[in-house]
Parts: sequence; C-alpha cells; structure tokens
Amino acid sequence: MAVIPTKAEKKVSYDVKLCQLLEDYTQILVVAADNVGSNQLENIRKDLRGDSVCNLKEVSEEVARYKLVAPARVGLVAPIDVVVPPGNTGLDPSQTSFFQINKGTVEIITPVELIKKGDKVGSSEAVLLSKLAIRPFSYGLVVVSVYDNGSFFSPEVLDLTEDDLIDKFSVAAPHMFGNAYKNVLAVAVATEYSFPEADKVKEYLKVFTAPATASKEEEKKEEPAEESDDDMGFSLFD
Repeated sequence: MAVIPTKAEKKVSYDVKLCQLLEDYTQILVVAADNVGSNQLENIRKDLRGDSVCNLKEVSEEVARYKLVAPARVGLVAPIDVVVPPGNTGLDPSQTSFFQINKGTVEIITPVELIKKGDKVGSSEAVLLSKLAIRPFSYGLVVVSVYDNGSFFSPEVLDLTEDDLIDKFSVAAPHMFGNAYKNVLAVAVATEYSFPEADKVKEYLKVFTAPATASKEEEKKEEPAEESDDDMGFSLFD
C-alpha cells in the first residue's frame, strides 16, 4: 500500500524541488494559475517547450497570449468590472429599470455596471450574463515575479524599452552627478587634495571662519588677571 505523504512532508519536498530549480536554471518566471484548466496549461507547456530558456520578455508575452474566455460562475471573484453594453438582447419581453421593449424583444438602453472588480458573482448576475451570452472573464497564467541570476523583480520591468531607460536615466543623471560632485568637494575640503573649484570653496571657508577665530583670540586677551590673594601684608589679627 502506497504511503500518502503528510502536508508537512509535501511542503518539504516542494521546497527541495524549488531550491533545485533555482540552482539548475538562472531565469525563471513565477506565475499565478488561478482558474487555469489542465488542458489549457498543457497547451501552454507544449508551445513553450524548447523556447522557455530564451528571452524572458518573449516568454512572458507568449504566456500572456494563452487566455480563455469564461462565463461568470456563482461565487467567483470578479477580476475586472463587468458592464453590460446597450443594445438588443434578443430576450423575451420583461420589464426592469434598465430594459425596454423594442419590437418584441428586450433592449438595454444604457450601459449597466453589473459586477465590480473584486466582488463575488451572485446567482442573478450569473444567470443574466448567461442569458445574454456574455462571457466576461478570461483566465490564463499571470506572471507575478521574475527571477534572473539570483535577483527577483517585478514583471513590469520586462516591459521597459530602451526609450524608457533613457528617459529614466535623463531624469536621474543630474542628481547623480550633483551628489558625486558634492562628495568629491567634501573630500577635497577635508584633505590636501584640491582642484580649481575646490580651491574657491577653501578660500571662501577661510574668509567665512576667520572672524570667528579672531574674536575668540580677542576674548582670551581681554580676560582680566585673577586678583591676588596678597592683602598688602595685613592680617586680620594684626
């Protein structure tokens, strides 16, 4: 009889497998697979086989293509807002606040927000969307993190283009150079090292600190001498 591993043993086994994968592969996409069926997952694996060790951005885009539309089932948490668009539904006549009868069928006259993102789908919403033949949701693998040569980062980084990097560098460059100049200047002031710009600062500091030094020396000179204990030779008992 096969021994069924406990939850703790499964976690330990999974941890060992994960550590081994991190050692064997330098680039890994961590994905969420909520509501992804086994057939859909198998198709993704088939198409990625042989290419999954290439460019992470290309693999991420390939994974994102495999999304299947799905109906709104009762109890599901809506990943997006669901809005019923205006138009003829083809349903039998019935009267609600957002329906009107048009040529023997129900017509929606204004867009109706039926479900908000994050809300659970109720039975009435699921039935209505089913009658309207609306399949509002789509599910697939979602990249949540990227592992590359020992570093984890957000998948949004894969979407950065060269223009984005140049723009970010252009904004940061003035601050980087400014801080570097301040650091070099501070070292020059504190040491014997110098350069023309540092010489100007050193001269300014000399002028700025000179009055304070001179005033301290004058205070020392103006201090009165201590009174002598000599009382001209007279004593209290003389």
